[in-house]
Amino acid sequence: MNNSVTKHPRSQELYERACRVIPGGVNSPVRAFKAVGGTPLFIQRASGQHLVDADGRTYLDLVGSWGALILGHSHPAVVSAIVEASRSGTTYGAPCVAEIELAERIVASYPGLEQVRFVSSGTEAVMSAIRVARAFTGRDLIVKFSGCYHGHADHLLVAAGSGLATFGTPSSAGVPEAFTACTRVLPLDDEAAVEELFGREGARIAAVIIEPVPANHGLLLQRREFLQKLREVTRRHGALLIFDEVISGFRLARGGVAELVGIVPDLATFGKVIGGGMPVGGFGGGRHIMQRLAPLGDTYQAGTLSGNPVAMASGITTLDILIRESGWERLEQIGAQVERSLLPVLAAAPFPIHFVRAGSLFWMSFHDAAAPRTAASMSPKALERYGALFHAMLDRGVYLPPSAYEACFLSLAHTSADVEQLTRALRESLAMIQ
Repeated sequence: MNNSVTKHPRSQELYERACRVIPGGVNSPVRAFKAVGGTPLFIQRASGQHLVDADGRTYLDLVGSWGALILGHSHPAVVSAIVEASRSGTTYGAPCVAEIELAERIVASYPGLEQVRFVSSGTEAVMSAIRVARAFTGRDLIVKFSGCYHGHADHLLVAAGSGLATFGTPSSAGVPEAFTACTRVLPLDDEAAVEELFGREGARIAAVIIEPVPANHGLLLQRREFLQKLREVTRRHGALLIFDEVISGFRLARGGVAELVGIVPDLATFGKVIGGGMPVGGFGGGRHIMQRLAPLGDTYQAGTLSGNPVAMASGITTLDILIRESGWERLEQIGAQVERSLLPVLAAAPFPIHFVRAGSLFWMSFHDAAAPRTAASMSPKALERYGALFHAMLDRGVYLPPSAYEACFLSLAHTSADVEQLTRALRESLAMIQ
């Protein structure tokens, strides 16, 4: 049983205080440690690859603000850019040069992109991209895949039913069924299900949206052939293909998964990395689609803080450093080093743990069988084991995601010494919980 009350007294005190004024004591559910047990850590400061909690303990961070901090925490150049931009004003509610400069970098990097519009979160980006897709096609239906998370917009909080293709059933209270009636859910990695659905309803489908590397229900690596099938079927039926690259965009490659697999979507959504630690999202595509947006077109989208100079400066600096310092090559190298180091440790574990990696993203799957490519639940025993591992690693100064279904994120701040610490901590932790 986790003894977080005595190990982290200040975090416990802060959590009790937070619970009085914040629902569940947190502002995003996974932070509450409900999936692993114990009291969530309250972070006091962070630098590079390390977090320091309210009790003064230091941890090797493998969450990285859920992938946003690809350079590491408090990168000096990013902090300097944020401070400098803030001196001239934090937000104008009017155009600024920095939003043009960040847009130019994104358009120049991502395949097929001609225009991009900024918002303040990945959820907003996806919501807006779907609205544009519906306006452009004049159709209502959206297709998503079980296991892919696209933010908390009402029409996307949908779980798959028992059939291969189902009407969307809300997976959250407060979402009327009418809001999800135009959402269809398919299993990942199933070309036949895609063909069957389009055969029935293809003329009504506005868009198919997918995380090309699903990373919110584990790391569910997809076959290129499956993604290519989506590209072919949507074109054949006059629907749009949307790649949700909020996690994978500018993390796995300069041009995201689209560059890696050589498949150009009609629309793409971004977040995380393009904000460099500030709240930024974006969506973009070909000019002929994006010009349906107001003020040019009839599709409304707006945001008071969209394109604010501070967030834009952070994103510009982050992308420039990644490009200048061959960031993606270096991230692949550190990811490969982690894989080489952890594989023998996991192979010797007393229960099944499968290692899955895509560049600087990795996941330790506790499924009994091989790591899945489709959304698959873990057994209660597996979840219990992960919870035990999480706290054992925390005791050894390593901060893993507080959920067995979440992936780990590496950054340019991580070093070979960190890989050694991670490997040693994992070996010791597995030996302790066996």
